[in-house]
Amino acid sequence: MGYDMPSRRFVLKAGAAAGGGLLLGLHLPSLARATAAPGAMDLAPNAFVRIDTHGTITLILPHTEFGQGIYTSSAMLMGEELDVGLDQIAVETAPPDIKHYIDPILGDEATGGSVSTRADWVRLREAAAVARTLMVAAAAKRWNVDPATCRVERGVIHDATGRSLAYGDVVSDAAQLPVPANVKLKDPSQFKLIGTSAKRIDTPSKVNGTAIYGIDIIVPNMRFGTVAITPVKGGKLASMDEAAARHVPGVQDVIRNDEGDAVAVIGDHMWAAKQGLEALNLKWDAGENGDVTLETIISTMDRASHNKGVVAKKEGDAAAAIRGAATQLSAIYQSPFLSHSPMEPLNCTLHIKPDSAEIWLGTQVPVRAQKAVAKVAGLPQDKVTVHNQLMGGAFGRRLDIDSVEVAASIAKHVSYPVKLVWTREEDLRHDYYRPYYYDRVAAGLDADGKLVGRTHRVTGPSILARWAPPAFKNGLDDDAVLCAAETPYEIPNEYVDYVRDEPRAMNTSWWRGVGPTHNLFVVESFIDELAHAAKQDPVEFRRGMLKTNPRALAVLNLAAEKSDWGSPLPRGTGRGVELQFAFGSYLCCVLEVEVTPPGEISVRRAVVAIDCGMTVNPDTVQAQIQGGLILGLGTAMYNEITLTGGAIDQSNFHDYRAMRINEAPKIEVYQIRNSEKPGGIGETGTAAAAPALGNAIFAATGKRLRRLPFGRGQLSGT
Repeated sequence: MGYDMPSRRFVLKAGAAAGGGLLLGLHLPSLARATAAPGAMDLAPNAFVRIDTHGTITLILPHTEFGQGIYTSSAMLMGEELDVGLDQIAVETAPPDIKHYIDPILGDEATGGSVSTRADWVRLREAAAVARTLMVAAAAKRWNVDPATCRVERGVIHDATGRSLAYGDVVSDAAQLPVPANVKLKDPSQFKLIGTSAKRIDTPSKVNGTAIYGIDIIVPNMRFGTVAITPVKGGKLASMDEAAARHVPGVQDVIRNDEGDAVAVIGDHMWAAKQGLEALNLKWDAGENGDVTLETIISTMDRASHNKGVVAKKEGDAAAAIRGAATQLSAIYQSPFLSHSPMEPLNCTLHIKPDSAEIWLGTQVPVRAQKAVAKVAGLPQDKVTVHNQLMGGAFGRRLDIDSVEVAASIAKHVSYPVKLVWTREEDLRHDYYRPYYYDRVAAGLDADGKLVGRTHRVTGPSILARWAPPAFKNGLDDDAVLCAAETPYEIPNEYVDYVRDEPRAMNTSWWRGVGPTHNLFVVESFIDELAHAAKQDPVEFRRGMLKTNPRALAVLNLAAEKSDWGSPLPRGTGRGVELQFAFGSYLCCVLEVEVTPPGEISVRRAVVAIDCGMTVNPDTVQAQIQGGLILGLGTAMYNEITLTGGAIDQSNFHDYRAMRINEAPKIEVYQIRNSEKPGGIGETGTAAAAPALGNAIFAATGKRLRRLPFGRGQLSGT
């Protein structure tokens, strides 16, 4: 979800922490009213930094780590203003506390949408700058000198005479000082950490196996469970052979949830639970969704797409411009349902007692997880303790708490802790999928090949309406039209609208990039179609619409230069380009692709130019683009979720496959560095993959593919 950082004055607060240390936070006035429904939440001070009397510095991270590198980049923000090294900062994940740890962009204690650094760019630095200011003031008071004559190096304060005091020496004094009304942040020219390539601080534990993920949790007296859920949304359990399951050695309990749409087997170990579940011989009543197929969903969307939608953008008179154009084009693009399928399947360890509960898991939404357990267990929210862990992938899946609700509905029936682990098959077949989108686009070119008008109708579900109802205003889902309503280009007449159509038998949710991932495929593919119709080079065609957008033009030019755009290629090989402004960052991707006569796609080279504003850690930027692009390429070539009889057809990585190591292209990343505010990076590479790949396939074969995935037999006999 791409939102701009709200412009608000930070009011700083500090207080003494337990044990005589210094605890700092920030208060953002009126922010809750700006980002959530009135009365939904009140924003309290957010504690981000703790320094104890030993000088130990702890960053209480308001976001969760699941591979994107924010343990390191957030620590760099804090370390920069504290004048300490990364090796001097410990990181803790914040507990569920929306008053203290709300994301000012998302309006929730949540991690997603490539917003973490954008949300924390100011508030973490200000919290650290206040800490540094108080420490220096305490030391200067002790020495009876002007604080301006002091300097800090690696957490040690020095004065002009050569005296020095470590942070730990003055922390108790600093906690008693009045908090400055304003603090001055460093000028970028003074940065020592920000902008440097830093090794990730969580790498050693992940390499040596000491890192703890949700699925690794072991607590005393714990037992293991696995679950089966109705294959068809809305279905119910018809029958099961409980006696057979209990006969399996090691099986302890067989529990059916209150709703009758899930059953779990709990054993002394996971193998017993899994074997017991298989022995149940489950029979399901599919219910009213038993007739749903992918074809029926698409047919419904096609009919809905003829309806006028809610206007997302209206500039000039696009319809009239197209009618009067020398050349008119129209097309339908389709983007499939997609599964998240993180390497770590869904899991949750729960111990529900009569008066309290504890939960161990990896989640992007700790407060929502806490509320879910409290509701199911009938407990006050503050009686539920959440231990948030590292996640082995998420891609948006852990922004939902359905797995927590299922776990709680099982665990409340037993007295011992239970770790409930979904098998890969249950995980994939009961996902909250990236929505199917059905897009109608049209445009007109004048006699000189200039784009004079375009229309774009997005038809699909609304994730916002379910996940964040206050953000779904007047029937418009802003995320569904991201990068469709606003593009980098100068187009005189534009009309974009949105038609909501919720599919039967499917739950939909965020998937790495969501709106931009689907809309960039449509917009950038169609821009290429227009360039071809205008008999212009795709890069030159784009350049002609970027005269007032220098940052977009710069990444386009850089990617074209580094990819040798325009140089000859062998027969059956082509280059494709895509350009985007998404998540606050400008990016251009050029792919070089070979398509064999039988229609096999081979991505040979990828060149990416990125301008994400002020860069915190260039290594993280490169890694996120590489990983995101590989995910996006594999998805664009192979992945789709289909239904038969209301049930998901795919079950594991054999029929929902990822790009393999031998298929991954050489990826070159070129970064434009400047002092603009930071943009998001985690989803940009994924969003770039499909349009660049589709355009490269067209360049190699002359065949335009408008429905993903591309490897679904559309290129046979090319």
